[in-house]
Amino acid sequence: MAKVNKSRSASPPDGGWGWMIVAGCFLVTICTRAVTRCISIFFVEFQTYFAQDYSQTAWIHSIVDCVTMLCAPLGSVVSNHLSCQVGIMLGGLLASTGFILGSFATSLKHLYLTLGVLTGLGFALCYSPAIAMVGKYFSRRKALAYGIAMSGSGIGTFILAPVVQLLIEQFSWQGALLILGGFVLNLCVCGALMRPITLKEDPSSAEQNHVCRTQKEDCKQASPYPPLAKERVQTCLCCSLQQEYSFLLMPDFVVLSISVLFMAYGCSPLFVYLVPYALSVGVSHQQAAFLMSILGVIDIVGNITFGWLTDRRCLKNYRYVCYLFAVGLDGLCYLCLPMLQSLPLLVPFSCTFGYFDGAYVTLIPVVTAEIVGTNSLSSALGVVYFLHAVPYLVSPPIAGWLVDKTGSYTAAFLLCGFSMIFSSVLLGFARLIKRMKRTQLRFLAKESDPKLQLWTNGSVAYSVARELDQKDEESVATAVPGYNLT
Repeated sequence: MAKVNKSRSASPPDGGWGWMIVAGCFLVTICTRAVTRCISIFFVEFQTYFAQDYSQTAWIHSIVDCVTMLCAPLGSVVSNHLSCQVGIMLGGLLASTGFILGSFATSLKHLYLTLGVLTGLGFALCYSPAIAMVGKYFSRRKALAYGIAMSGSGIGTFILAPVVQLLIEQFSWQGALLILGGFVLNLCVCGALMRPITLKEDPSSAEQNHVCRTQKEDCKQASPYPPLAKERVQTCLCCSLQQEYSFLLMPDFVVLSISVLFMAYGCSPLFVYLVPYALSVGVSHQQAAFLMSILGVIDIVGNITFGWLTDRRCLKNYRYVCYLFAVGLDGLCYLCLPMLQSLPLLVPFSCTFGYFDGAYVTLIPVVTAEIVGTNSLSSALGVVYFLHAVPYLVSPPIAGWLVDKTGSYTAAFLLCGFSMIFSSVLLGFARLIKRMKRTQLRFLAKESDPKLQLWTNGSVAYSVARELDQKDEESVATAVPGYNLT
């Protein structure tokens, strides 16, 4: 393969080849997230063929989701240290191999290893690097670009759900898995589109990055003293990790991470149990698959419209609020689901849940970028998707266990709904506390120096406001003359 040529730009181009990056990410989300959702269509087939209960069968979907998110930091590492192109192509080969080997499975344990672990690892190498690449090419229209890119999940679900059901009917589940294995090889084509780009470094991290680069160059120089060489390599590795993951100690990122755990627990079981639940209330197989298609196509509307709306000037500063609003409404939809026991009632549910699911999925990378910045976005997204792993692993089996014990889906759906509502409330409460603290600091600053009141329309006021918003009290005391910490 020819040496990769990196595009160089002082700022994100907001267009040009960036739209090809969006197209590539769009295809990646089809081949990863949409295909993962469609694995739930195999649920009844696996359960019947292997004669297993709900909780045992649910582990297949849980493992592929868990491994995809658990290994997301690995995808970021491969992307950062080799290239996004190499990572996605390798991931496509691994995912395809998992599907093909899964078609020859003779037990659920074989599917756990092939369709679960191997395919999930391949998806992990593709998903977060492709999403991070969109953030590097767009700034002003970032939410819209992410809305289009992430809509691949909905479009893919809409198209693939009935197609997969048809493939199962025509070729059995083994043949359907084999065909899907060939389909996900398109990830290799997506990887070829991901042209790297080098952006101007943030001023706050430029000095630190220069020091780290200097130390990395020193690491490459041979040393006649092995202990000194070993110490130099350790220093290099520590500096590299500190640079890539310094955002982990940011309070806003910690709160977002905790919220993501509860949100991920709630969102996953629906894509496993919507089809079985619909079948249990008398809906036909084709109509149940149609519900997944509706969920997918409305997901597209949520992706694009929320991305476009939150790029408008009136909402651009409220993306965080829009995100928690969408998560909370999905939780409310869950609470209503046990009362919906016919196709005419399940269709509006699929529309509502799908819309707000697309909305908050679009805003996850946008909100993360606002917290950590563009340069750390790839690593931060790796951590955010890593935090999805454990909830994705345990929530479908827990829901299946509740169904087996109670004989009803009610307890499982209520638990998921309250989990998503708590995620939204936690974010809102944290933002409220931060706003109150910022107001208090601003009031104390004005009380300490009356001259500060004369700066409200000048550039100094803007600088002080940024200090009040982003720094601690000692930094504010330095920025504002006369400010007293006591």
